[in-house]
Amino acid sequence: MRVAAAAPGGHQRDDGRGHRVERPADLASAIDAAAETLIAVLDSAASRHQVPPTQLRVLMLISGRRETNVNGLAELLDVVPSSASRLCDRLEATGLLRRVADPRDRREVRLVPTPAALTLLRELAERRQRAVQAVLDRMPQRMQHDLLLSLLAFGRAATQTVPEQQTDQAVQTA
Repeated sequence: MRVAAAAPGGHQRDDGRGHRVERPADLASAIDAAAETLIAVLDSAASRHQVPPTQLRVLMLISGRRETNVNGLAELLDVVPSSASRLCDRLEATGLLRRVADPRDRREVRLVPTPAALTLLRELAERRQRAVQAVLDRMPQRMQHDLLLSLLAFGRAATQTVPEQQTDQAVQTA
C-alpha cells in the first residue's frame, strides 16, 4: 500500500484500490492548472497557422452550426453584432468564410465555412490530437485510464441539471 505524505491543508483518502492518496487542499486550483497546461499544448499545435485564435474559434463555432448568422455568432461569442460582422469580413477576405442567403428566407444570411476552412480545421484537430497523444504517451497507461475515467465523470457532472432547490441550499450553506 502506498501512502502519500499529507500536505498542509490537504487530506488523505482511499482511492478505492487500497491506496492512500493525497487530495490537494484546493482541488479546483489543481484542475485549473492542468486545464491551463492542456490549453498550452493545444495552442502550441495551432501556432503553425496564420489564422488568429479568435478567427479559428469562429470557424469552429460555425462549422458545427449550419444555421448560424451574424447575430447568432455574436451571441455565441458574447460580442456586439458589429464586432462579429468585422470578424466575418476578415474571414471572408481570406477565403475561409462565405455568406450565403438562407434558402428558406432570402432575407437571412448564413455563415458557411469554405472547403479551405474545413481542411484547416481538420488539420488543426489532427495536430491537436497528436500533441495531446504525445503527452499521454509519457504517462503510465494506468494513469491514462484513470484520467479518461475522471474526465468522463467530470463531463457528466458538468452537464447534469442541478435542481434549483439544491443550488439554493448550496449557496446558503457556503
